[in-house]
Amino acid sequence: MESLTDYVSFGFKSGLRVAHSSLVFGTKILEILAKLAGGSANHREIARSLQEAFSKLGATYIKLGQFIASAPSLFPKEYVEEMQNCLDSVRPIHFREVRSVVERELGGSLASIFHRFEETPLASASIAQVHAAVTKDGLDVVVKVQRPDVQTTLQTDMQILGLLTKVLEFIAPEFKKSGLTAMFEEFQTSILQEIDFIQESKNIEEFEEYLLSSGETRARVPRVYHTLSTKKVLTMERFYGAAITDEEGLKKFTDNPRKVINDALEIWFSSLSKKGFFHADVHAGNLMILKDGNIGFIDFGIVGRISPKVWKGLMLFMQGVGIGEPLLVAKGLVEMDSTDATVSPNILAHELNSVFLELESVYDAISKNQIFDEAKLNRLMYDLKEIAEKNGLKIPREFALLMKQMLYFDRYIKTMAPEINLFRDTEKYTKI
Repeated sequence: MESLTDYVSFGFKSGLRVAHSSLVFGTKILEILAKLAGGSANHREIARSLQEAFSKLGATYIKLGQFIASAPSLFPKEYVEEMQNCLDSVRPIHFREVRSVVERELGGSLASIFHRFEETPLASASIAQVHAAVTKDGLDVVVKVQRPDVQTTLQTDMQILGLLTKVLEFIAPEFKKSGLTAMFEEFQTSILQEIDFIQESKNIEEFEEYLLSSGETRARVPRVYHTLSTKKVLTMERFYGAAITDEEGLKKFTDNPRKVINDALEIWFSSLSKKGFFHADVHAGNLMILKDGNIGFIDFGIVGRISPKVWKGLMLFMQGVGIGEPLLVAKGLVEMDSTDATVSPNILAHELNSVFLELESVYDAISKNQIFDEAKLNRLMYDLKEIAEKNGLKIPREFALLMKQMLYFDRYIKTMAPEINLFRDTEKYTKI
Protein backbone atom coordinates (compact mmCIF):
# COMPACT_ATOMS: atom_id res chain seq x y z
CA MET A 1 0.00 0.00 0.00
CA GLU A 2 1.24 3.52 -0.79
CA SER A 3 -0.14 4.96 2.47
CA LEU A 4 -2.28 4.30 5.52
CA THR A 5 -5.17 6.04 3.72
CA ASP A 6 -4.90 3.53 0.86
CA TYR A 7 -4.88 0.63 3.31
CA VAL A 8 -7.99 1.90 5.15
CA SER A 9 -9.74 2.56 1.84
CA PHE A 10 -8.90 -0.95 0.65
CA GLY A 11 -10.23 -2.48 3.89
CA PHE A 12 -13.42 -0.42 3.71
CA LYS A 13 -14.09 -1.51 0.12
CA SER A 14 -13.43 -5.14 1.07
CA GLY A 15 -15.91 -4.84 3.92
CA LEU A 16 -18.53 -3.44 1.56
CA ARG A 17 -17.95 -6.36 -0.81
CA VAL A 18 -18.48 -8.82 2.05
CA ALA A 19 -21.67 -7.07 3.18
CA HIS A 20 -23.02 -6.96 -0.39
CA SER A 21 -22.21 -10.64 -0.99
CA SER A 22 -23.84 -11.68 2.27
CA LEU A 23 -26.98 -9.64 1.52
CA VAL A 24 -27.37 -10.96 -2.03
CA PHE A 25 -26.69 -14.56 -1.03
CA GLY A 26 -28.96 -14.30 1.99
CA THR A 27 -31.76 -12.94 -0.17
CA LYS A 28 -31.32 -15.77 -2.67
CA ILE A 29 -31.42 -18.39 0.10
CA LEU A 30 -34.60 -16.85 1.54
CA GLU A 31 -36.20 -17.22 -1.90
CA ILE A 32 -35.17 -20.88 -1.98
CA LEU A 33 -36.45 -21.49 1.55
CA ALA A 34 -39.79 -19.98 0.56
CA LYS A 35 -40.04 -22.35 -2.39
CA LEU A 36 -39.09 -25.34 -0.25
CA ALA A 37 -41.48 -24.41 2.53
CA GLY A 38 -44.29 -23.91 0.00
CA GLY A 39 -43.68 -27.32 -1.53
CA SER A 40 -42.90 -25.79 -4.92
CA ALA A 41 -39.22 -26.75 -5.11
CA ASN A 42 -37.93 -27.11 -8.66
CA HIS A 43 -34.32 -28.14 -8.20
CA ARG A 44 -33.31 -27.34 -11.76
CA GLU A 45 -34.68 -23.82 -11.36
CA ILE A 46 -33.05 -23.43 -7.93
CA ALA A 47 -29.71 -24.69 -9.21
CA ARG A 48 -29.77 -22.27 -12.15
CA SER A 49 -30.71 -19.40 -9.87
CA LEU A 50 -27.90 -20.25 -7.45
CA GLN A 51 -25.34 -20.52 -10.24
CA GLU A 52 -26.26 -17.05 -11.49
CA ALA A 53 -25.92 -15.67 -7.98
CA PHE A 54 -22.56 -17.39 -7.44
CA SER A 55 -21.15 -15.89 -10.65
CA LYS A 56 -21.99 -12.39 -9.40
CA LEU A 57 -20.88 -12.81 -5.80
CA GLY A 58 -17.17 -13.36 -6.32
CA ALA A 59 -14.38 -15.79 -5.65
CA THR A 60 -15.69 -17.75 -2.67
CA TYR A 61 -19.02 -18.47 -4.28
CA ILE A 62 -17.50 -19.21 -7.68
CA LYS A 63 -15.25 -21.70 -5.89
CA LEU A 64 -18.29 -23.20 -4.18
CA GLY A 65 -19.90 -23.60 -7.59
CA GLN A 66 -16.74 -25.22 -8.94
CA PHE A 67 -16.65 -27.57 -5.96
CA ILE A 68 -20.25 -28.64 -6.62
CA ALA A 69 -19.50 -29.06 -10.34
CA SER A 70 -16.52 -31.31 -9.62
CA ALA A 71 -18.19 -33.46 -6.95
CA PRO A 72 -20.97 -35.46 -8.61
CA SER A 73 -20.60 -38.14 -5.94
CA LEU A 74 -21.83 -35.61 -3.37
CA PHE A 75 -24.43 -33.36 -5.01
CA PRO A 76 -27.72 -33.83 -6.92
CA LYS A 77 -27.21 -33.86 -10.68
CA GLU A 78 -29.22 -30.67 -11.34
CA TYR A 79 -26.74 -28.68 -9.23
CA VAL A 80 -23.68 -30.43 -10.66
CA GLU A 81 -24.81 -29.71 -14.21
CA GLU A 82 -25.74 -26.06 -13.66
CA MET A 83 -22.54 -25.30 -11.75
CA GLN A 84 -20.48 -26.30 -14.81
CA ASN A 85 -20.92 -22.65 -15.79
CA CYS A 86 -18.72 -21.66 -12.83
CA LEU A 87 -15.76 -23.42 -14.48
CA ASP A 88 -15.30 -20.66 -17.04
CA SER A 89 -12.42 -18.16 -16.83
CA VAL A 90 -12.56 -15.53 -14.10
CA ARG A 91 -12.11 -11.77 -14.37
CA PRO A 92 -8.44 -10.83 -13.79
CA ILE A 93 -7.51 -8.83 -10.71
CA HIS A 94 -6.47 -5.24 -11.45
CA PHE A 95 -2.68 -4.92 -11.18
CA ARG A 96 -3.06 -2.25 -8.49
CA GLU A 97 -4.63 -4.86 -6.20
CA VAL A 98 -2.00 -7.47 -7.09
CA ARG A 99 0.77 -5.04 -6.20
CA SER A 100 -0.93 -4.16 -2.90
CA VAL A 101 -1.20 -7.81 -1.87
CA VAL A 102 2.42 -8.62 -2.79
CA GLU A 103 3.86 -5.55 -1.10
CA ARG A 104 1.82 -6.04 2.07
CA GLU A 105 2.71 -9.75 2.28
CA LEU A 106 6.41 -9.45 1.46
CA GLY A 107 6.99 -6.19 3.32
CA GLY A 108 8.38 -3.87 0.68
CA SER A 109 7.79 -2.28 -2.68
CA LEU A 110 7.79 -4.41 -5.82
CA ALA A 111 10.86 -2.53 -7.03
CA SER A 112 12.76 -3.41 -3.86
CA ILE A 113 11.80 -7.10 -3.99
CA PHE A 114 11.84 -7.94 -7.70
CA HIS A 115 14.03 -6.85 -10.55
CA ARG A 116 10.99 -7.09 -12.82
CA PHE A 117 7.32 -7.95 -12.25
CA GLU A 118 5.03 -8.33 -15.27
CA GLU A 119 1.71 -6.49 -15.01
CA THR A 120 -0.16 -8.77 -17.42
CA PRO A 121 -1.02 -12.07 -15.70
CA LEU A 122 -0.03 -15.43 -17.18
CA ALA A 123 -3.24 -16.94 -15.80
CA SER A 124 -6.23 -15.91 -13.71
CA ALA A 125 -8.51 -18.13 -11.61
CA SER A 126 -11.07 -17.81 -8.82
CA ILE A 127 -8.56 -18.05 -5.97
CA ALA A 128 -5.48 -16.39 -7.43
CA GLN A 129 -3.68 -15.23 -10.52
CA VAL A 130 -0.13 -15.80 -11.69
CA HIS A 131 2.45 -13.23 -12.84
CA ALA A 132 5.90 -13.67 -14.32
CA ALA A 133 8.75 -11.94 -12.50
CA VAL A 134 12.54 -11.81 -12.13
CA THR A 135 14.11 -11.74 -8.66
CA LYS A 136 16.90 -9.42 -7.58
CA ASP A 137 19.22 -12.42 -8.04
CA GLY A 138 18.15 -12.72 -11.67
CA LEU A 139 16.00 -15.84 -11.22
CA ASP A 140 13.00 -16.32 -13.49
CA VAL A 141 9.97 -16.99 -11.30
CA VAL A 142 6.20 -17.04 -11.32
CA VAL A 143 4.31 -15.36 -8.50
CA LYS A 144 0.91 -16.74 -7.54
CA VAL A 145 -1.06 -13.96 -5.86
CA GLN A 146 -4.23 -14.58 -3.92
CA ARG A 147 -7.23 -12.44 -4.77
CA PRO A 148 -7.56 -9.73 -2.11
CA ASP A 149 -11.23 -10.46 -1.39
CA VAL A 150 -10.86 -14.22 -0.82
CA GLN A 151 -9.46 -14.22 2.70
CA THR A 152 -11.60 -11.25 3.75
CA THR A 153 -14.89 -12.77 2.67
CA LEU A 154 -14.17 -16.40 3.50
CA GLN A 155 -14.78 -16.26 7.25
CA THR A 156 -18.09 -14.42 6.85
CA ASP A 157 -19.16 -16.62 3.96
CA MET A 158 -18.35 -19.81 5.84
CA GLN A 159 -20.34 -18.68 8.87
CA ILE A 160 -23.32 -17.89 6.66
CA LEU A 161 -23.07 -21.13 4.69
CA GLY A 162 -22.64 -23.19 7.86
CA LEU A 163 -25.73 -21.63 9.43
CA LEU A 164 -27.80 -22.00 6.28
CA THR A 165 -26.97 -25.69 5.86
CA LYS A 166 -28.35 -26.30 9.34
CA VAL A 167 -31.46 -24.21 8.60
CA LEU A 168 -32.04 -26.05 5.31
CA GLU A 169 -31.68 -29.45 6.95
CA PHE A 170 -34.14 -28.40 9.65
CA ILE A 171 -36.77 -27.07 7.23
CA ALA A 172 -36.41 -29.53 4.35
CA PRO A 173 -36.02 -33.25 5.27
CA GLU A 174 -34.72 -34.05 1.77
CA PHE A 175 -31.68 -31.86 2.39
CA LYS A 176 -31.11 -33.55 5.75
CA LYS A 177 -31.10 -36.93 4.06
CA SER A 178 -28.61 -35.66 1.48
CA GLY A 179 -26.01 -35.01 4.18
CA LEU A 180 -25.75 -31.30 3.39
CA THR A 181 -23.69 -30.57 6.51
CA ALA A 182 -21.11 -33.18 5.49
CA MET A 183 -20.98 -31.64 2.00
CA PHE A 184 -20.38 -28.19 3.46
CA GLU A 185 -17.61 -29.51 5.69
CA GLU A 186 -15.98 -31.14 2.66
CA PHE A 187 -16.12 -27.85 0.74
CA GLN A 188 -14.73 -25.94 3.71
CA THR A 189 -11.81 -28.35 4.01
CA SER A 190 -11.15 -28.19 0.27
CA ILE A 191 -11.18 -24.42 -0.07
CA LEU A 192 -9.19 -23.83 3.12
CA GLN A 193 -6.44 -26.03 1.70
CA GLU A 194 -6.49 -24.30 -1.67
CA ILE A 195 -6.22 -20.76 -0.30
CA ASP A 196 -3.31 -21.71 1.94
CA PHE A 197 -0.24 -21.33 -0.26
CA ILE A 198 1.97 -22.59 2.54
CA GLN A 199 0.06 -25.88 2.28
CA GLU A 200 0.44 -25.82 -1.50
CA SER A 201 4.19 -25.38 -1.11
CA LYS A 202 4.18 -28.41 1.22
CA ASN A 203 2.28 -30.39 -1.43
CA ILE A 204 4.90 -29.45 -4.02
CA GLU A 205 7.74 -30.47 -1.76
CA GLU A 206 5.98 -33.70 -0.72
CA PHE A 207 5.82 -34.70 -4.39
CA GLU A 208 9.44 -33.63 -4.86
CA GLU A 209 10.48 -35.70 -1.83
CA TYR A 210 8.76 -38.70 -3.38
CA LEU A 211 10.63 -38.16 -6.67
CA LEU A 212 13.96 -37.94 -4.84
CA SER A 213 13.36 -40.90 -2.50
CA SER A 214 12.32 -43.13 -5.40
CA GLY A 215 15.28 -42.07 -7.55
CA GLU A 216 12.92 -40.62 -10.14
CA THR A 217 14.82 -38.34 -12.54
CA ARG A 218 12.30 -38.04 -15.34
CA ALA A 219 10.12 -35.41 -13.68
CA ARG A 220 10.48 -32.17 -11.74
CA VAL A 221 8.37 -29.79 -9.73
CA PRO A 222 9.11 -26.05 -9.46
CA ARG A 223 11.37 -24.94 -6.66
CA VAL A 224 9.56 -22.87 -4.02
CA TYR A 225 11.26 -19.65 -2.88
CA HIS A 226 10.17 -19.49 0.73
CA THR A 227 11.63 -16.05 1.46
CA LEU A 228 9.32 -14.67 -1.23
CA SER A 229 6.29 -16.70 -0.22
CA THR A 230 3.54 -16.43 2.38
CA LYS A 231 0.08 -17.85 2.88
CA LYS A 232 -1.19 -15.46 0.17
CA VAL A 233 1.80 -15.19 -2.16
CA LEU A 234 3.66 -18.16 -3.65
CA THR A 235 6.85 -17.58 -5.60
CA MET A 236 8.17 -20.51 -7.62
CA GLU A 237 10.71 -21.36 -10.26
CA ARG A 238 9.38 -20.62 -13.72
CA PHE A 239 9.23 -23.62 -16.04
CA TYR A 240 9.81 -23.23 -19.75
CA GLY A 241 8.54 -25.80 -22.20
CA ALA A 242 5.24 -26.88 -23.75
CA ALA A 243 1.97 -28.29 -22.55
CA ILE A 244 1.90 -32.05 -22.90
CA THR A 245 -0.95 -31.77 -25.41
CA ASP A 246 0.89 -29.27 -27.64
CA GLU A 247 2.09 -31.56 -30.45
CA GLU A 248 4.17 -28.88 -32.17
CA GLY A 249 5.71 -27.80 -28.87
CA LEU A 250 6.50 -31.40 -27.96
CA LYS A 251 8.47 -31.88 -31.17
CA LYS A 252 10.83 -29.08 -30.10
CA PHE A 253 11.88 -30.95 -26.96
CA THR A 254 11.53 -34.64 -27.80
CA ASP A 255 11.53 -36.97 -30.77
CA ASN A 256 9.54 -39.56 -28.82
CA PRO A 257 6.15 -38.19 -27.64
CA ARG A 258 5.05 -41.72 -26.75
CA LYS A 259 7.82 -41.99 -24.17
CA VAL A 260 6.83 -38.65 -22.65
CA ILE A 261 3.24 -39.69 -22.02
CA ASN A 262 4.32 -43.14 -20.85
CA ASP A 263 6.77 -41.59 -18.37
CA ALA A 264 4.13 -39.17 -17.09
CA LEU A 265 1.73 -42.06 -16.54
CA GLU A 266 4.30 -44.17 -14.72
CA ILE A 267 5.29 -41.31 -12.42
CA TRP A 268 1.71 -40.29 -11.60
CA PHE A 269 0.58 -43.88 -11.01
CA SER A 270 3.69 -44.59 -8.97
CA SER A 271 3.01 -41.80 -6.47
CA LEU A 272 -0.62 -42.92 -6.29
CA SER A 273 0.07 -46.61 -5.75
CA LYS A 274 3.06 -46.26 -3.41
CA LYS A 275 2.12 -43.15 -1.43
CA GLY A 276 -1.64 -42.82 -1.92
CA PHE A 277 -0.88 -39.22 -2.96
CA PHE A 278 -1.74 -37.77 -6.34
CA HIS A 279 -1.81 -34.54 -8.30
CA ALA A 280 -5.56 -34.05 -8.74
CA ASP A 281 -5.61 -31.53 -11.57
CA VAL A 282 -3.47 -32.87 -14.43
CA HIS A 283 -5.18 -30.92 -17.19
CA ALA A 284 -3.06 -29.76 -20.11
CA GLY A 285 -1.88 -26.55 -18.45
CA ASN A 286 -0.50 -28.35 -15.39
CA LEU A 287 1.55 -31.02 -17.15
CA MET A 288 4.49 -29.92 -19.28
CA ILE A 289 7.48 -31.17 -21.18
CA LEU A 290 10.42 -28.99 -20.23
CA LYS A 291 13.27 -27.79 -22.40
CA ASP A 292 15.56 -30.48 -20.99
CA GLY A 293 13.06 -33.18 -21.97
CA ASN A 294 11.89 -33.83 -18.41
CA ILE A 295 8.25 -33.70 -17.35
CA GLY A 296 7.08 -30.78 -15.25
CA PHE A 297 4.19 -31.11 -12.78
CA ILE A 298 2.85 -27.71 -11.69
CA ASP A 299 -0.02 -26.29 -9.61
CA PHE A 300 -0.49 -28.43 -6.52
CA GLY A 301 -3.45 -26.49 -5.12
CA ILE A 302 -5.56 -29.62 -5.51
CA VAL A 303 -4.12 -32.96 -4.43
CA GLY A 304 -5.79 -36.21 -3.46
CA ARG A 305 -5.02 -38.89 -0.93
CA ILE A 306 -6.47 -42.39 -0.97
CA SER A 307 -6.23 -45.49 1.17
CA PRO A 308 -4.92 -48.85 -0.12
CA LYS A 309 -8.53 -50.09 -0.03
CA VAL A 310 -9.72 -47.34 -2.40
CA TRP A 311 -6.70 -47.92 -4.62
CA LYS A 312 -7.51 -51.64 -4.94
CA GLY A 313 -11.14 -50.83 -5.74
CA LEU A 314 -10.12 -48.28 -8.35
CA MET A 315 -7.92 -50.82 -10.12
CA LEU A 316 -10.78 -53.32 -10.31
CA PHE A 317 -13.10 -50.60 -11.57
CA MET A 318 -10.69 -49.49 -14.30
CA GLN A 319 -9.99 -53.03 -15.44
CA GLY A 320 -13.73 -53.65 -15.65
CA VAL A 321 -14.19 -50.61 -17.89
CA GLY A 322 -11.12 -51.57 -19.95
CA ILE A 323 -12.28 -55.10 -20.78
CA GLY A 324 -16.01 -54.39 -20.81
CA GLU A 325 -16.87 -56.39 -17.69
CA PRO A 326 -19.52 -54.79 -15.44
CA LEU A 327 -18.99 -57.40 -12.70
CA LEU A 328 -15.43 -56.11 -12.19
CA VAL A 329 -16.78 -52.56 -12.08
CA ALA A 330 -19.22 -53.63 -9.38
CA LYS A 331 -16.49 -55.42 -7.41
CA GLY A 332 -14.40 -52.25 -7.58
CA LEU A 333 -17.22 -50.13 -6.14
CA VAL A 334 -17.80 -52.66 -3.35
CA GLU A 335 -14.07 -52.65 -2.53
CA MET A 336 -13.99 -48.84 -2.35
CA ASP A 337 -16.94 -48.68 0.03
CA SER A 338 -16.18 -47.26 3.47
CA THR A 339 -19.25 -48.63 5.26
CA ASP A 340 -18.44 -52.38 5.24
CA ALA A 341 -21.88 -53.01 3.71
CA THR A 342 -22.69 -56.55 2.58
CA VAL A 343 -23.50 -56.18 -1.11
CA SER A 344 -23.64 -58.80 -3.85
CA PRO A 345 -21.41 -57.70 -6.77
CA ASN A 346 -23.64 -59.71 -9.13
CA ILE A 347 -26.77 -57.82 -8.14
CA LEU A 348 -24.93 -54.51 -8.24
CA ALA A 349 -23.50 -55.32 -11.70
CA HIS A 350 -27.02 -55.93 -13.01
CA GLU A 351 -28.25 -52.58 -11.64
CA LEU A 352 -25.19 -50.81 -13.04
CA ASN A 353 -25.66 -52.18 -16.54
CA SER A 354 -27.25 -49.08 -18.12
CA VAL A 355 -24.72 -46.73 -16.47
CA PHE A 356 -21.90 -49.03 -17.53
CA LEU A 357 -23.02 -48.88 -21.16
CA GLU A 358 -22.99 -45.06 -21.05
CA LEU A 359 -19.59 -45.07 -19.35
CA GLU A 360 -18.33 -47.24 -22.20
CA SER A 361 -19.67 -44.68 -24.67
CA VAL A 362 -17.63 -41.95 -22.94
CA TYR A 363 -14.57 -44.17 -23.13
CA ASP A 364 -15.34 -44.99 -26.77
CA ALA A 365 -15.44 -41.28 -27.61
CA ILE A 366 -11.99 -40.89 -26.06
CA SER A 367 -10.74 -43.90 -28.03
CA LYS A 368 -11.79 -42.11 -31.21
CA ASN A 369 -9.78 -39.06 -30.13
CA GLN A 370 -12.87 -37.04 -29.31
CA ILE A 371 -12.99 -34.65 -26.34
CA PHE A 372 -14.94 -36.35 -23.58
CA ASP A 373 -18.17 -34.78 -22.35
CA GLU A 374 -17.35 -33.76 -18.78
CA ALA A 375 -20.98 -32.90 -18.04
CA LYS A 376 -21.99 -36.39 -19.13
CA LEU A 377 -19.24 -37.91 -17.02
CA ASN A 378 -20.51 -35.97 -14.01
CA ARG A 379 -24.03 -37.28 -14.62
CA LEU A 380 -22.67 -40.82 -14.77
CA MET A 381 -20.76 -40.30 -11.52
CA TYR A 382 -24.02 -39.15 -9.95
CA ASP A 383 -25.84 -42.21 -11.28
CA LEU A 384 -23.11 -44.49 -9.93
CA LYS A 385 -23.39 -42.79 -6.57
CA GLU A 386 -27.16 -43.12 -6.53
CA ILE A 387 -27.11 -46.85 -7.38
CA ALA A 388 -24.27 -47.53 -4.94
CA GLU A 389 -26.04 -45.69 -2.11
CA LYS A 390 -29.29 -47.51 -2.84
CA ASN A 391 -27.30 -50.69 -2.21
CA GLY A 392 -25.83 -49.34 1.02
CA LEU A 393 -22.44 -48.33 -0.41
CA LYS A 394 -20.61 -45.03 -0.09
CA ILE A 395 -18.28 -43.92 -2.88
CA PRO A 396 -15.43 -41.62 -1.73
CA ARG A 397 -15.17 -38.17 -3.31
CA GLU A 398 -11.61 -38.99 -4.41
CA PHE A 399 -13.07 -41.53 -6.85
CA ALA A 400 -14.53 -38.78 -9.04
CA LEU A 401 -11.26 -36.82 -8.86
CA LEU A 402 -9.29 -39.92 -9.88
CA MET A 403 -11.62 -40.75 -12.75
CA LYS A 404 -11.21 -37.28 -14.21
CA GLN A 405 -7.43 -37.55 -14.05
CA MET A 406 -7.60 -40.96 -15.74
CA LEU A 407 -9.68 -39.51 -18.54
CA TYR A 408 -7.31 -36.56 -18.94
CA PHE A 409 -4.45 -39.02 -19.36
CA ASP A 410 -6.45 -41.22 -21.70
CA ARG A 411 -7.11 -38.22 -23.94
CA TYR A 412 -3.38 -37.49 -24.09
CA ILE A 413 -2.71 -41.14 -24.94
CA LYS A 414 -5.09 -41.16 -27.90
CA THR A 415 -3.21 -38.20 -29.35
CA MET A 416 0.38 -39.29 -28.79
CA ALA A 417 0.39 -43.03 -28.04
CA PRO A 418 -2.82 -44.60 -29.36
CA GLU A 419 -1.46 -48.12 -28.91
CA ILE A 420 -1.67 -47.73 -25.12
CA ASN A 421 -4.99 -48.68 -23.49
CA LEU A 422 -4.90 -47.05 -20.08
CA PHE A 423 -7.92 -48.85 -18.66
CA ARG A 424 -7.03 -52.28 -20.03
CA ASP A 425 -3.31 -52.00 -19.23
CA THR A 426 -3.69 -50.58 -15.72
CA GLU A 427 -1.62 -53.37 -14.13
CA LYS A 428 1.43 -52.28 -16.09
CA TYR A 429 1.48 -48.96 -14.24
CA THR A 430 0.75 -50.42 -10.82
CA LYS A 431 3.83 -52.69 -10.77
CA ILE A 432 6.37 -49.93 -11.07
